[in-house]
Amino acid sequence: MTVLVAGATGFVGRHLVPELVAEGNAVTALVREPSSYDPPMGVSVVKGDLNDRDSLDGIFEGIDAAYYLVHSMGEDGDFMQRDRGAARNFVDAARGTGVSRVVYLSGLGGERTTLSDHLTSRREVEHILANGDYDITVLRAAIVIGEDSVSFRIVRQLAERLPLMITPQWVRTECQPIAIDDVVAYLLGVLDTPETAGETFEIGGPDVLTYGEMVLMTGEILDRKATMVPVPVLTPKLSAYWVDLVTDVPKDVAHPLILGLKTRTVVEDDRIRSLIPVELTPVEKAVRQAVA
Repeated sequence: MTVLVAGATGFVGRHLVPELVAEGNAVTALVREPSSYDPPMGVSVVKGDLNDRDSLDGIFEGIDAAYYLVHSMGEDGDFMQRDRGAARNFVDAARGTGVSRVVYLSGLGGERTTLSDHLTSRREVEHILANGDYDITVLRAAIVIGEDSVSFRIVRQLAERLPLMITPQWVRTECQPIAIDDVVAYLLGVLDTPETAGETFEIGGPDVLTYGEMVLMTGEILDRKATMVPVPVLTPKLSAYWVDLVTDVPKDVAHPLILGLKTRTVVEDDRIRSLIPVELTPVEKAVRQAVA
């Protein structure tokens, strides 16, 4: 199968592309600056910017399926507007081509809750991509644990740098983190499982814990024991500025992520487990692999 990966240079894309090649797929990476990307052996590179519709002409020629692993946090301007524009351009460029399948990695979070801008944008992109002339599969994940994960970088740096934390209430919010290797396994699996076409699935690791428990666990693994004192006056918005002082994650990325931590991100629909058997990585093992 010939597969296009939009977002090949990102955290998930860098892990997915080599595995697609190992599975025998012909892979094309869509990147804005080919000169700054060192692709794995056997990967073709095509230049294109999802926010520039004209640059996408012809990128889907000969493509059977595509992965959409793109978000606009950390870039100039309104990231929600850029996300919408990029998704619309992708759909328009794919229209009338031979692309039969698109896989999108979205964010986990209940439909009935008040979602942050970050999670709202992920939902909007889902709906836009669903308007294409192909079957779409959506995978919704919470925090992905891996060495290069921005979300996990925040967790790690909090654990490393603060022996005593006056923390916001979101440290008590439950989440279901998933190891990057397991995310890749699901991304690969849905492409080979016809029953997943046109469906939305929730994916998560085997453990449910609070964000606070995950920070404390990471600290113990790093031999940095910490104490947390949650206080109600430290709102998610205020805590975003607090994170600025403690971590080196750019605020244009950190703030949307932090504002989403008030939302419980736990798998409520595990149908995918019966379709794609993945031996899920326990969160402690995933953290140890990420910090090794």
